[in-house]
Amino acid sequence: MHLYLHVPFCFSKCSYCAFTSLKANDSLQEAYFKALLEDMSFHFDKLELKGIKSLFIGGGTPSVVNFKLYEPLFKFLSTYLDDNCECSIEANPHSSNLEWLEHMKAFGINRLSFGAQSFDEKKLGFLGRAHSQKDIFKSLENATKAGFSKINIDLIYDTKLDSKKMLEFELENVAILTKMGLSHLSAYHLTLEKNTAFWGHLNYKKNAPNLMRFFIRGIENLGFFQYELSNFTKNEPCKHNLAYWQGRNYLGCGLSAVSFYDKSRFYTHKDLKSYIKEPHFRHIESLSEEDLLLEHLFLGLRSVVGIEEERLNEGQRQRAFLLVKSGKLRYDTHLKGFFKNELKDISKNEFATKLKANFHLKNSQKPRFFSTNFLLADELTLFLAS
Repeated sequence: MHLYLHVPFCFSKCSYCAFTSLKANDSLQEAYFKALLEDMSFHFDKLELKGIKSLFIGGGTPSVVNFKLYEPLFKFLSTYLDDNCECSIEANPHSSNLEWLEHMKAFGINRLSFGAQSFDEKKLGFLGRAHSQKDIFKSLENATKAGFSKINIDLIYDTKLDSKKMLEFELENVAILTKMGLSHLSAYHLTLEKNTAFWGHLNYKKNAPNLMRFFIRGIENLGFFQYELSNFTKNEPCKHNLAYWQGRNYLGCGLSAVSFYDKSRFYTHKDLKSYIKEPHFRHIESLSEEDLLLEHLFLGLRSVVGIEEERLNEGQRQRAFLLVKSGKLRYDTHLKGFFKNELKDISKNEFATKLKANFHLKNSQKPRFFSTNFLLADELTLFLAS
């Protein structure tokens, strides 16, 4: 099982953010973390969980919460986490000091994800971020001091401020961070979500495919491998995210958290008072086979997971092979079809070997279709599903 814990507290609300987040409050945080522990305990017993393969603590901003409140959670989790469990936590550059990072490391966290979003001060202000470029570099420095070797940063692009010059500036700073220990990068193109300050402001988004491709190529030229629409790595992928894309079971605990188990989705309360009062509540959404297939198509074509041929009906298979002929899909077993043609023997490629191991496909010979351009993934999905 894979576990997600939601920490909804933030220093301030970013202009683009549609996630459930609340202003940091000490008394509310204490009550919330007690409810979160009760939530986990109840569902671990109900599901008879034996081991956690990956843990992801997201937000909100987990780093605005005092490390002392996390201690009971990790004490509870200590008997459930697998020996090689990937344990990630999100943090913001201005709120994750060295002491906080050292305690997270001591608790068992082995992967950090910093919400950098940009290195440009004007762009940071436009996005509503509370940190500076200097804070980002200090965070990486503190993370390595604390002993972390798996470090990710989030970036946002395709805003109205982005140009080739701006993206080159972002890439120059990423290059510096890679020398400081950065091993993973998540680059998200701006989306205008409801219930955000950006909603309705169509001019805030650039909508420039050429710049998107330029930025992706620039990240790859720095030695990162794109294994999902928005994710790039120097050495190994995020196991937790791969679990989502593969359609594996996961438990989500916390305010507005989502779980997936036994072909159903489970939702917690979206109101803080209701969640604290009834943390084990779940609204259940049963998914049809059609729903599950559509999700498999979307997530598979956005990533190196690909889509299983055997899950497609005859019409979908014919359309998939039309896309193979046009070069928009590759067709093969394992992950071989995804990798570039020059990788003739992927068994000798260290990254490919790690990636295959994380997919649990080592002994599988089932053929799959792989997207050759993640930016077209959603269009290809709609074509296959039609």
